[in-house]
Order: sequence, then C-alpha cells, then structure tokens
Amino acid sequence: MLSVFYTVDVEVWCQGWANLDAEFPAAFDSHILGRTSRGDFGVGFQAELLREHGLEGVFFTEPLFATRFGEQPLADIVGMVQQAGQDVQLHLHTEWLDEAPQPLFPHIGHKRQYLRMLPPEEQRQVIEEGLRLLAKAGAPGVNAFRAGNFGFNADTLPALAANGIRYDSSYNACIFGRDSGVRPGEDLIEPLELDGVIEVPVTIYRDGLGKLRPVQITACAWVEMENLLWKSLEAGRQSLVIVSHGFELLDASRTRLDPIALRRFSKLCEFLGRHRDHFRCLPFGRHTLELTHPQPLPLPSAPWRGALRLMEQGMRRLAY
Repeated sequence: MLSVFYTVDVEVWCQGWANLDAEFPAAFDSHILGRTSRGDFGVGFQAELLREHGLEGVFFTEPLFATRFGEQPLADIVGMVQQAGQDVQLHLHTEWLDEAPQPLFPHIGHKRQYLRMLPPEEQRQVIEEGLRLLAKAGAPGVNAFRAGNFGFNADTLPALAANGIRYDSSYNACIFGRDSGVRPGEDLIEPLELDGVIEVPVTIYRDGLGKLRPVQITACAWVEMENLLWKSLEAGRQSLVIVSHGFELLDASRTRLDPIALRRFSKLCEFLGRHRDHFRCLPFGRHTLELTHPQPLPLPSAPWRGALRLMEQGMRRLAY
C-alpha cells in the first residue's frame, strides 16, 4: 500500500502590492474560487472532486493575508474545504508580514519572501500566529505545515516542533531543498524524522532528459504520474506527495480553465478512487509511515513520457 498525499497550496495573490484593497476581490475570485466563464474550478472544485472519489486531500491554507483583509475570507476558505470533508493545514507566505495594519513584527518594513529569511525565534512566532489565525477561522488541531515557495531551512523544523506541528512537507529537492541545511549532501525522497518533526518531502522524479521534476498537476503529463504511482508501489516506497494550488486548473491569466490540467486532475482522482486497494489518499497523521534510512534515489521516467508532456505543454502555451 502506497501512501499518497494530494496537497493543495491555498493562497491569494493580487497584481503587485501597490493597490491591494481594490484588487483583493478579483484576486480571491481567481486564486480561491477559480472563477471562469465556464464555472468555478478553484479550491472548492478540487475539494469536491476529491470527495466524490472517496479521497482526502491536504489543503495547506495561507492565513497571513487575513491580517490585511480580515477574518471572513479566511473563514470562507476553511469552510469550503471542510464542507467537502478535506483537511486544512498551515501554509505561510511571509510576504504578508509587512502588510498588516498592526504587523506582527513592527521592525519588518520590507518584503521577506521566504520563511527562511527570518531568525529562528521569529519563525516560531510567525508559525504560532498562523496557527492562531487558522484556529479562529475554524481549523484547530493543525498538525502539518508547508512553507510558502518551499522557502524553509533547518531552523524551521525546531520552530514547528515548538508549536506542536508533527509533519512538514516543505522539502522540495527542486526548489531550496538542497540548500536548506536539512541533511546536506543528499536529496530527501522519503519520510524522515528530524528535530522532532516528520519531514515528508515533495516527490520528485527524473524525467526523460534526466532532469529532476516535482510531481505537480501542471508539471507532469498524466502518463508520467500514473507510471510513477505504479513504480513507487512496486519499489516499496512509503509515500508519494503531489503538489497543486487553488488556482492550478486555471491558465496563466488566472481567468480561463486549463483543460489539460483539468483532465490530468480528473484522471488522477479516477485512478486513485479505482485503486484504493493499492493507494491510500489521506491526510498527514492518518498514514502509517516507516521512516527511511538511507534515502533512495528518485525514480526515472521514460523519454517518450517526457516527450508527451512537452507536446501537451506546447498545446497549453498555444491556448494561452
């Protein structure tokens, strides 16, 4: 049985930082609701499609934006995720720290793009604030975390442990993982306990050109994901962590549906629902994970699968 984590990073972005209050309603519509002329394909849509197939995903929800725009939009997000029987966990984008009328850290007057840019004690405090905001929005008992942009470091794990968070999924060997200071000199592929926290890395693989790629709806062809699921099971791997976003099913303009991304996501849900005897799609804490020493190598994908992905990506760009 392979533990599959379908993870969604839920976050709101305006068109820059100069006109936030005027742009926020449209940003919420696109990044959270996924509003298009063909309907809504955002957070609620992904949560409901998972539910329809008997699957439980992990919605890493960013709460710091609420310090600027108020508690209700965050409560709305938490409500739509929980209404579909999905799991709300903590995601932090520290870019919001200097946008609050009453900032958590008054000495921060410019952007901190990554959590790793904060010293250990400030990391602990901002994680604590994120947990407080989520609990107030209706999501207490958070036990898992992902740093915004995967921008964590070795100081983050003790800060999480100090806040009672047992699981982290910030390690991405394609983005910051290698220079995070966490197990330098190796790529983390499988769950490992470090500083009182179980690190469950984003799954990566080697594509047909030998390049490392994360398993993400908009970054992988369906044939690559399906192959990786079966290969991971056959190899006795513990986990497979898939990345998505609330706006993952929209095109680059965030105004139109991306039919290729939707097809990939639909096929994934159908596959996992049909093969529940082999793959368990549940939140962190509901899986039994054997911690892996030493770490295995990333699994490879055949060149023809990568070629199909490149064709699909070309079609997507033409559609944009």
